[in-house]
Amino acid sequence: MAVLQRRLEPHGLRVVSFSYPSVTQSLEANTAALEAYIDAVPGETVHLVGHSLGALLICALLERRRPARLGRIVCLGAPFKGSRTAARLARWPGGKHLVGASLGDVNARGGFTNFPAGVEVGSIAGRLPFGVGRLFGPFREPNDGTVAVAETKIDGLADHVVVPVSHVALLWSTAVAEQTEHFLLHGRFRR
Repeated sequence: MAVLQRRLEPHGLRVVSFSYPSVTQSLEANTAALEAYIDAVPGETVHLVGHSLGALLICALLERRRPARLGRIVCLGAPFKGSRTAARLARWPGGKHLVGASLGDVNARGGFTNFPAGVEVGSIAGRLPFGVGRLFGPFREPNDGTVAVAETKIDGLADHVVVPVSHVALLWSTAVAEQTEHFLLHGRFRR
């Protein structure tokens, strides 16, 4: 997230990062930690940007409650409906440990179905099919090498855009940073 942070800060956005133990802690425990972290962040408005599982923690948080100072949310390569890549990996010897507790919990519940009304959420998907997800089975649809574009769509999104980058490159891409900044400031992606 450091590269994305450096690209957002010149636009007047103060960026702080939340880290969490995705392998060892449950979705519930990491969501509670995110909730406490957001409550402690200074400022009038707190926008959220989550990559992959980080975006799913945001979904889980919004099921618990809507933080008082919540602004807009941008999700990068988020497998909202559960991760097929993680499900395939979990079937391999030792795979459940590699997937980790939090993503395992997301898949066990079948992912998420929607964002609550009144929350402005934008989702950015990649379409460069280069990533570890291809090692665990073929994708027969547009994807970023780890997450299918279809997995990044959920009811309640204010906007959705697809960019020509891989899953990991969503964090490094100048185009993704520009789209993230535009959504946080305007509530829609640049067209």
